Amino acid sequence: MIKKSLLKIFVPSLLLLSSCGMPKDIVYFQDLETEKVLEIDYNNSIVAKPNDELSIVVTCQNPELAAIFNLPLVTTLAGRGTSQAYNQQVATYTVDKDGNINFPVLGTIKVEGLTRTQISDKIKGDLVANRLLEDPVVSVSFVNIFYSVTGEVTKPGRFPLDRDRMTVLDALANAGDLTIYGDRLGVKVLRREEGILKTYNIDLTNAEKVTESPAYIIQQDDVIYVTPNATRGRMSSTNGNNLISTSFWVSIASVLTSMAVLIFK
Repeated sequence: MIKKSLLKIFVPSLLLLSSCGMPKDIVYFQDLETEKVLEIDYNNSIVAKPNDELSIVVTCQNPELAAIFNLPLVTTLAGRGTSQAYNQQVATYTVDKDGNINFPVLGTIKVEGLTRTQISDKIKGDLVANRLLEDPVVSVSFVNIFYSVTGEVTKPGRFPLDRDRMTVLDALANAGDLTIYGDRLGVKVLRREEGILKTYNIDLTNAEKVTESPAYIIQQDDVIYVTPNATRGRMSSTNGNNLISTSFWVSIASVLTSMAVLIFK
């Protein structure tokens, strides 16, 4: 009877040990199958917001005509000591609190909520409609826009948002990916929209949910926070460290092995 009772304790304990050794919710995209097709909405490009800086350059076949629609070059001093150098760059437009910029000759233009392409098309259309230029080419770029990644990632920090349609996966990769203590089900994207801070939760184990999220394509000033998983939480306490330490489980395994020897002698 004693042997049977010990056996009832020993077997479940071994199963518990083996389960503790298996990582849970670590693998990304667990729902993906070979050649599974996911439709991704790439229309959620970066759009202009108040306080953004825009570089807008107008060109045409007659440079003299286009010149009046361009801001002057700004000279800046970079470097220190003997390595100082002068850099020239085109001045930028700052989107005001109402979402407008003041463009030469055309005056006030509403750009808030528009992508680079839409701003370019709008200015080009106004130049042609007002017969100011016949064949303008309008190049628009966002200047000095960033996103942040913090929490359980290898290299947390602030990163430049240097292209349209950068995904949250790209952003996490730039931050060195999640650590083993990052919760794959608890990646949060904090975004300011119309004066409201919204939070989106992303489950990296489910590819379909990731690509369907409004936060899949990141925006300027997004903050991506990777929450710690339960293992990290337990590490914050002394008892928790004991529970997950290798030496603790080795000791338990040694005890259970000794019990097994006694049972089956």
